[in-house]
Amino acid sequence: MAADGTPLLELEGISKRFGPVQALDRVDFAVSAGEVVGLVGDNGAGKSTLVKAIAGINPPDDGAVRFEGREVRISRPQDATELGIATVYQDLALCDNLDVVSNLFLGREQVSAGPGQVSRQLDEVKMEHETADLLSNLAVTIPSLRSEVGTLSGGQRQQVAVARSLLGDPKVVMLDEPTAALGVPQTKQVLELIRRLRERNLGVVVISHNLADVFAIADRVFVLRLGRAAGEFRAEEATEEQVVAAITGVGDGRDKGERAGEEERA
Repeated sequence: MAADGTPLLELEGISKRFGPVQALDRVDFAVSAGEVVGLVGDNGAGKSTLVKAIAGINPPDDGAVRFEGREVRISRPQDATELGIATVYQDLALCDNLDVVSNLFLGREQVSAGPGQVSRQLDEVKMEHETADLLSNLAVTIPSLRSEVGTLSGGQRQQVAVARSLLGDPKVVMLDEPTAALGVPQTKQVLELIRRLRERNLGVVVISHNLADVFAIADRVFVLRLGRAAGEFRAEEATEEQVVAAITGVGDGRDKGERAGEEERA
């Protein structure tokens, strides 16, 4: 949150329909700088639709989006990128036959200065140095910058994908199921990387079905159910049982603060 309390990214009344299906219904959502928000919900809850609305893939039909307190329109992925919103999808979109450096700079290759500009000669040394600096700052554990990505472990591949998203100096990073199908050691690596993103004062949104991982890393947990906001919890005060209740709609899944407010009003 900014010094004046303004969230970095704020959505208000976001709705999205696909034909007769109401995928999102007046959803309010926010993430602040230096905060990790876990976005959870059952299959079909609207998580992917919300992420794609923020990323500019499926712009919302209604509602307002504010970035750093200013109302903006995100109608295409380039709009999100230019604002400083990066998304790492579950499939990672890495090229297995290319090395780490080539994957990081894919589509944004740097050309050598001088005569090299004419022949479009790539500045491999500069790209390698920038890759090394970035991975070092993130404490990413990669055996070699010239390792083919296809030879890396799942956790290492996830780290490469996250590092690539940071080349454009984003302010918000969204991670879709970053620990899916990873073993315990690899999951630990990825969670540590997310903590380092928070330390860099980024706003981080983690979409996950794994509540244990969400509670290990998130400051807040936001629940979607059937396209609507179903609960918001401070992770340090809530329990997994409360969040599961909000996800399923069974029992009382409300935040302690919400219940306390109701009791005061009564």
